[in-house]
Amino acid sequence: MLMKDGDVQSFPLTLDKFLDHAAKWRPAAEVTTARDDGSTARIGYAPLRARSVRISGLLRRHGVEQGARVATLAWNTQGHVEAWFAIMGMGAVCHTLNPRLTAEQLADMLAQSEAAILFVSPDLVGQASRIAALSPGLSLILVLDQTEPLETTPECRADIRLLEPLLAEAPSDVLWGDFAETAPCGLCFTSGTTGAPKGVTYTHRSSFLHTLRVLQADVMAVTSRDRLLAVVPMFHANAWGLPFAAAAVGARLVLPGRRLDGASLARLIVSEGVTAGVGVPTVWLALLEHVEATGLELPSLERIIMGGAPLAPALMERIERRLGVIVQTSWGMTELSPSGTVASPQELRRSAGVSGRPAVGVDLLLTDEAGQALPEQRGVEGHLKVRGAAVIRRYFGQSEDAADADGWFATGDLARIDAEGQLTITGRAKDLIKSGGEWINPAEIEAVIGALPGVALAAVIGRVDDKWGERPILLVELSPDAPTDDEALLEPLKGRVASWWIPDAVHRLERMPLAATGKIDKLKLRAEYGAR
Repeated sequence: MLMKDGDVQSFPLTLDKFLDHAAKWRPAAEVTTARDDGSTARIGYAPLRARSVRISGLLRRHGVEQGARVATLAWNTQGHVEAWFAIMGMGAVCHTLNPRLTAEQLADMLAQSEAAILFVSPDLVGQASRIAALSPGLSLILVLDQTEPLETTPECRADIRLLEPLLAEAPSDVLWGDFAETAPCGLCFTSGTTGAPKGVTYTHRSSFLHTLRVLQADVMAVTSRDRLLAVVPMFHANAWGLPFAAAAVGARLVLPGRRLDGASLARLIVSEGVTAGVGVPTVWLALLEHVEATGLELPSLERIIMGGAPLAPALMERIERRLGVIVQTSWGMTELSPSGTVASPQELRRSAGVSGRPAVGVDLLLTDEAGQALPEQRGVEGHLKVRGAAVIRRYFGQSEDAADADGWFATGDLARIDAEGQLTITGRAKDLIKSGGEWINPAEIEAVIGALPGVALAAVIGRVDDKWGERPILLVELSPDAPTDDEALLEPLKGRVASWWIPDAVHRLERMPLAATGKIDKLKLRAEYGAR
């Protein structure tokens, strides 16, 4: 039978194609890594790809097949990027581990993923050996970004080897992309700030489409002219997809290594002419404080994209004014790969707390507490659900879906969507405090306190109360010029929130506990301050 319809080529959306494209069409664009001694390492996309293929060959030689999980415990460096593309390109699954978690927590994650090989940064070899002691299945630890022998090698049940000497004889004929686009490519566990960490699996297709989405002009708008500083960790939801996005357009990717203090970031921004930086608010606060203390100028820096935790409007305006940048706020989750909404760089400042609109491929829904869609979706507060091409369907190792029959995933956030479609996260459902049978939303209190001069971070949690069930208390991290008495901190709440919402006590913390993603660790705060 004569077919009249035309057709298009089959072109699986696999992540190796990003690095293939960069190596062919932007071979001289660099990936730059800050070293601990203040120097930098540089490599073009073409030689980076060649090294990644050899790492794939080494993994194949050690028995890694498609679908097998290979772990990484590393900072944002060239070696980590090479390992990423090597693992994913050959069809294995990259299981990123968070160095800021305990050995016991990481060993539990490794037990779930069954990874036998672990890539590790040199300064994390000791931690890797402790993990290995708890992980019978871990047999090989490969040390990244190291050419000289390690000064000390801890006793370890796994074999510890430097990667670099092994690459010279590694095969370079491994075929990349020889699998379906629906194959898994990554495994990342949630931060566990509201419960036990859960594994989220990313597929090549979901991450490919996520990359195309964040590249849009009204989203992160990364282009080939950018020098992109990826401060957000590669173990945090694939660094929000930045290594993929940079390779896709041939942008220069600047990696800070393990030093994220303000002075180190400022030095890197100046030396590399960084145009855009992406990370959680705490790192930009550290940069701001360094710039204010030294009088340094950062003329190349144009944009900062931040997410992970809300930032007080006054502090955001201070960052924009002093650094001379546009701040793009965003909202997302590990379960969203992770981008949900991003404020467009083309629009002027909106009202406080706005996190932008969803791009095509993401849809939002506000529901009541029972999960039923609200009849009106604009200008009301509801429980936020999301669905899309890069949104989780089922957690790793679990049999039941995390999304409902229509594909909606309940985020656990409370939110409003304004008339223009801009999303504002108003709190976490699990953070709500029930006092005398009525609900108190800590986020509204935190927004007022967080805007006060001298308040770096503010958190409100519920403390057990015999009469009311729970009562709110305020925990703050202050700078030296902050108010010195409790009344000065609580007075601004009067007339802004209900009188019975005002916290019963104030605790000043030298350092607010943060989860590895930069969010305030309310689980830890509740454990320490939530009891009577």
